[in-house]
Amino acid sequence: MAGGRAVEALQALDAALAAVPGAQQRPGQRAMVEAVAAALRSGEHLLVQAGTGTGKSLAYLVPALASGKRVVVATATKALQAQLVDKDLPRLVTALAPVLGRTPTLALAKGRSNYLCLQQAHGGPGARDDEPDSLFDGPASSLGTSVVRLREWAQDTETGDRDEVPFPVTDRAWRQVSVSARECLGARCPSRVECFAEKARESAKEADVVVANHTLLALDVFTGVSVLPERDAVVLDEAHEFVSSVTDALSHELSSGEVRRAVASAAELVGSTTSDRLESARDGLEGVLGTLAPGWIPALDRHALDSVALLGRVAVEACGEITRDLSADGDLAGDDVELARRERARAALTAVADAAREIGTPSVSSAVYATADGSSTRLRVSPLRVGGALGTRLFGETTVIATSATLTLGGSFRHVAQQLGLVWPAGSAVGAERAGEPHDARGPAAADEALESEDEDPPPRWRHLDVGSPFDYRRQSQLWVARSLPDPGRRAVSWAREVDALLAELVQAAGGRTLGLFSSTAAAARAAAAVRAATDLPVLLQGDDSPGALQHAFASDARTCLFGTRSFWQGVDTPGSACQLVVIDRIPFGHVDDPLSQARLAAAADAGRNGFLEVTLPPAAVLLAQGAGRLVRSPADRGIVVVLDPRLETAGYGRTLLDTLPPFYRARSKESVLASLRAVDATAPEVLPAGPPPSQRRRALART
Repeated sequence: MAGGRAVEALQALDAALAAVPGAQQRPGQRAMVEAVAAALRSGEHLLVQAGTGTGKSLAYLVPALASGKRVVVATATKALQAQLVDKDLPRLVTALAPVLGRTPTLALAKGRSNYLCLQQAHGGPGARDDEPDSLFDGPASSLGTSVVRLREWAQDTETGDRDEVPFPVTDRAWRQVSVSARECLGARCPSRVECFAEKARESAKEADVVVANHTLLALDVFTGVSVLPERDAVVLDEAHEFVSSVTDALSHELSSGEVRRAVASAAELVGSTTSDRLESARDGLEGVLGTLAPGWIPALDRHALDSVALLGRVAVEACGEITRDLSADGDLAGDDVELARRERARAALTAVADAAREIGTPSVSSAVYATADGSSTRLRVSPLRVGGALGTRLFGETTVIATSATLTLGGSFRHVAQQLGLVWPAGSAVGAERAGEPHDARGPAAADEALESEDEDPPPRWRHLDVGSPFDYRRQSQLWVARSLPDPGRRAVSWAREVDALLAELVQAAGGRTLGLFSSTAAAARAAAAVRAATDLPVLLQGDDSPGALQHAFASDARTCLFGTRSFWQGVDTPGSACQLVVIDRIPFGHVDDPLSQARLAAAADAGRNGFLEVTLPPAAVLLAQGAGRLVRSPADRGIVVVLDPRLETAGYGRTLLDTLPPFYRARSKESVLASLRAVDATAPEVLPAGPPPSQRRRALART
């Protein structure tokens, strides 16, 4: 439990705003602060839709810090984590310390692979064996040079956090010096005292506010592995994304590579008969995977089921054999590395056995499907819905404040409540006992009676609130849909060719200042290459560096463009003249071949529901609104959102999507858009100071 006295949330908000030059009172922000503070006091859950410009982060951070409770804030992406830790929280802590009578403490929680592993970096006895295709051609190669620099950096860093690295690091280079949670030796690691990941976890146990991400929270709630500290409340920022993280946490998969590694790790730890059976079962699975085409599998054939079941049985037997040896062999008692190797092998085999069981005997509410990653095929099982699990495991155990700029569909919280596992009659609007949209046609008394007469524990009460946005979108911004472009769903090649040419024109007219949001990594890379070839403007591409470093570089230079995919559609906060053009390449529908969506569509059809409206349209509408919301981040911002997908205006569902967007002024021609971009560029003020880079801010936070 965090210490110190609780203070009035609005008093704390006033103190926070007073510390920010030019800060303005925002009615929506004050309403949200009061609602969050009330939820933390009462224990009721709260859903808040807070439009861009509300100051949503401040509106939940202030009452969280003022409450005296320990709060975990879970964001959708690492980019959002970086924004909170590097910008919002340090400034807020300084402002609130005099009011609270204490200095609130903060911690950043990330998955283990985000921290440098000393054993892996220096090839210690606990380092994993790298795959052949991950080896590099010595220190003279580009990859080798990066790894050498990372090893040198390991001697100076206090946190080992990838976002603190003061030079660009590719994903491949970072892989050489980090490990996943499953690869970690844990308490038996020779470097456990100096372990960066463990230091971060210990720091989080004492903090008032811990900033994590959705994936980490989902793993903590659903896997039985405590990766986050005990807490009094959880804030889900960008809550519309949380369902997807929970789905991943509750999924299981079998792949050739992972099964091979699991079998190889056990080869010398089990008897020859068991080892032979493991290899035979492995080969049988690989034979099955070789016959599967990517996609949803309504029912595995008998041969596949038998192969999966055999693999599961043999993996369980091998685990049992390793466990017996660990108990019986007293000579291993002092050999931590060998014990850790055996436990790691057992954990890998257990994961294989669990996945085999779930895939071989799926429930009616889950889907089995195959995915392809290059030449590798994975067999995977995922739940179709996670609302029930969420309602029991998260909302049933702690107070939750769920917020987003895009939490309603058609003005109603019903869809998101269903997704999160909240019972509709148990909810009500903030501000009146039964104000706002009706939750039960029979009236409040009938709803109360129904909730209170349940044989089991009644569902938790929850409230909802929509505080709107303070921005004048029609005056500050425009939206242009490139209606004359080919349909990307039917003429993808010609559409891509015309998009590249148009994008170069738009970026040139804007003088840089462009955030490009793309539907795929390949599309972002293609667009970046086209703009680089046609202009002399710097283009940053997702994956070239950490998200925080890329965003800082983008915000620091007006001529710089930043192109990225899904993680940049939300959470990128660049007020001022550094971002005056947001380009969205396509309506962000899930891929038509996405097997889990196919299964959900089939389940909706079987139940007589409209799968497109239930499964396909809602996430696309939310993500489109999130992407467009990157443009206007302050009352002084000006700019244009360009959507390069004509279906937004020409398709029958376009009106529903347009209605989810802010009320932009609608531009009608390319010529007017280009002229507006040139005018905005010519009159743009200097970019706002971006402050020190994330690596320096993170080091300063670590020292506090």
